[in-house]
Amino acid sequence: MTPSVSAVRRFPPVVVMGVSGCGKSTVGALLARRLGVPFLDGDDYHPPANKEKMAAGVPLTDGDREPWLVRIGQLLAGAGSAAADDGGTAPAPVVACSALKRSYRDLLRGTAPGTVFVHLTGGAATIAVRMDARAHEFMPRTLLESQLATLEPPAADEDHILADIGLEPEAIVDAVILELQSRTAGAAA
Repeated sequence: MTPSVSAVRRFPPVVVMGVSGCGKSTVGALLARRLGVPFLDGDDYHPPANKEKMAAGVPLTDGDREPWLVRIGQLLAGAGSAAADDGGTAPAPVVACSALKRSYRDLLRGTAPGTVFVHLTGGAATIAVRMDARAHEFMPRTLLESQLATLEPPAADEDHILADIGLEPEAIVDAVILELQSRTAGAAA
């Protein structure tokens, strides 16, 4: 059964995170639609130099990622967003963003406190098969190994939800929504 989402309920900003090919955009877009909030694909906000570097098979450095992460944090916090029709602030978005290192997530949380990270997890072989089956503008499969080496899974003190990519996207979204509802109900109590 699909959990229902109240149109008036506000959720925290959500980042669907993980290595390339794990399904961030698919799950993020579905989650945003079900929550009735905007979806933003972090890939759309990479500067051209980052896209060129990745397309050439060169992993990004922390310095390459920092301006991109700053922009993603601003988007999560609603910088430059229009007010909602009810005169309040626009709802927090769901953003697909790799957020591979804790320092990256800390930067995002520094701009958008309360952000919840949905970490899509799965085996390297499964992700490699998915990457081989898709066309991506600038992310070749050859970068998967560097992404896996860079990944620092969220620690116990980071607000996150783990999601197994072996599940269908709808099932992942159902579980995430139930967890978000539980957390927002607990916070309201």
